[in-house]
Amino acid sequence: MLEEVLVRQHGVVARWQALACGMSEAALRARVGSGRWQRIFTGVYAAFSGPLSREAVLWAVVLRAGPGATLSHRTAAELEGLVDDVRGPIHVTVHRDRTVIPVEGVRLHYSSRVDDARHPARLPPRTTVEETVLDLAVSAPDLDEAMAWPARACQRRRTTPERLLRALGKRKRVRWRAELTAALADVDEGATTPLEIRFVRDVERAHGLPPSARQVRSLRGGRVTYEDVRAEAYGVVIELDGRAAHPFAERHRDMRRDNAAVRAGRAPLRYGWADVSERPCLVAAEIADVYRRQGWTGTPHPCGAGCLLTAAA
Repeated sequence: MLEEVLVRQHGVVARWQALACGMSEAALRARVGSGRWQRIFTGVYAAFSGPLSREAVLWAVVLRAGPGATLSHRTAAELEGLVDDVRGPIHVTVHRDRTVIPVEGVRLHYSSRVDDARHPARLPPRTTVEETVLDLAVSAPDLDEAMAWPARACQRRRTTPERLLRALGKRKRVRWRAELTAALADVDEGATTPLEIRFVRDVERAHGLPPSARQVRSLRGGRVTYEDVRAEAYGVVIELDGRAAHPFAERHRDMRRDNAAVRAGRAPLRYGWADVSERPCLVAAEIADVYRRQGWTGTPHPCGAGCLLTAAA
């Protein structure tokens, strides 16, 4: 029975688990004293000598935090493939009614919803993908980063906008609820990056431009490409480039894509992060001008007081 626990927990065991499996206090002390086992935290041991794997460390933290402890936030994101690097403290959420002694290198969170947020089967215990995304979004330093988490999770096929909206609806108080709800609707319609979400919100929708399609699949010369934004009715393709600079291979790919768009009769426009985030009104004015030249009979409207759309028109 003890062997099963050790296999499941990557060689890490709590004192109470070892005793429940029939090990005596004397035997436990002997194994630690001989160096066959090593003490990680008070009451938490590794049943081997030598360095700890990442999985062993995570198990040790969960066991140290006690009953109901659940890996969350960036640590849960790490386990679910939402981030590509391991950095910062280990995040653990426990029930709000509990008090846990701080542990170096561990960020403790308290929540009355931890039992509902925990994944029912995955080990080590962690919050579900949806709860993880929302935890990271509401604790983000700004709205752009908050919107980036649901976009990334959906782009990586770890969840869907529908599941995130259901999870969002279960929370009573949520920072940026309206903005996250709108962003999830945009992701559901094809937006896959924070820049695309910003474009829809701050350029297209805010200025009354015709709605466009996002991430449109195209086949050119036997090669599949995806156009970030396409206004089919006006023959316009808009590429959104969130990187400051491209490696040569990617620049060459983008040139091929733009050239293919021109040959297909769709005029390409390209905007970067600074354009969309710092000059959305000017971008809207430029796009509106291209649309009008292509037959649009509508009129864009200012996004609010001080909008530069009228001056740029």
